[in-house]
Amino acid sequence: MTLSGRKVLVTGGSGGIGSEIARALLARGAHVLITGRSDAALECTRAMVSQGPTGDRIDVFVADLSDRTQLERLAAHARQWQGGVDILVNNAGTSEFGLLEATTATAIERVIATNVVAPLLLSRYLLPHLQTRQEAHIVNIGSVFGAIGYPGFSVYSATKFALRGFSEALRRELDSTSVHVHHFAPRATRTAFNAGRVDALNQELGVATDTPREVAERICALLEAGRSEATLGWPEKLFVKVNALLPGLVDGSIVKQLPVIRKFARSSATAHGDAVALASLPSDSTVTP
Repeated sequence: MTLSGRKVLVTGGSGGIGSEIARALLARGAHVLITGRSDAALECTRAMVSQGPTGDRIDVFVADLSDRTQLERLAAHARQWQGGVDILVNNAGTSEFGLLEATTATAIERVIATNVVAPLLLSRYLLPHLQTRQEAHIVNIGSVFGAIGYPGFSVYSATKFALRGFSEALRRELDSTSVHVHHFAPRATRTAFNAGRVDALNQELGVATDTPREVAERICALLEAGRSEATLGWPEKLFVKVNALLPGLVDGSIVKQLPVIRKFARSSATAHGDAVALASLPSDSTVTP
């Protein structure tokens, strides 16, 4: 498919990956509506990614996705914006790096609300509209941690496992309709979203990371190729398959990293993070979410 002329709603549009998704879409001729909680941050993103003639193809809408009323207003706006969106990119997300015993109930509820409830509800609110389009797409941005549970990220992994299951089920539910569902799982990405402890952990474990621009380009490529799902990176793809078939092997690898993980997970009060290394297989390959 071609992205030129498409109307796309990108949640988490002021973040590192979200802003680069907007940039990549604009470069391909799409019209982009970005949303986030901060008007100032969204306007900063608009100024940063819009160059010359692309400036009239990007718009912003302020909404807190954890607030159902604001979520409903966003969906209503998206249905009308420039004739209505035909692509939804559920990119907004948050994380909580730390041991479960030290994670507050409020933090758990916040991560679940942002990473699971919001994309499910927004997809639900927009689905009747999307089904009226000749061709429409829902893209859910997950994580390698949605296929491999990792210590220190139990809550985050739970939400990304849920998002992956939702994507799979909805894709099958909408088979033979005009709406196509995609799931994209990045690995560690260099954004300000990462907590300092997460960056330090990645560094100590020797993790390779991607730039937000690399991730955004791969997401656009997924859409253009019409692929249902993709995991970014090698040997990340191998790790996902091994974990599905031989989880005990991955258990043994990750256990070897527990002393390092616990050191950083306990180093301070709860902090937000996005990505961290997965353990080495016997071949010494490393994987990131």
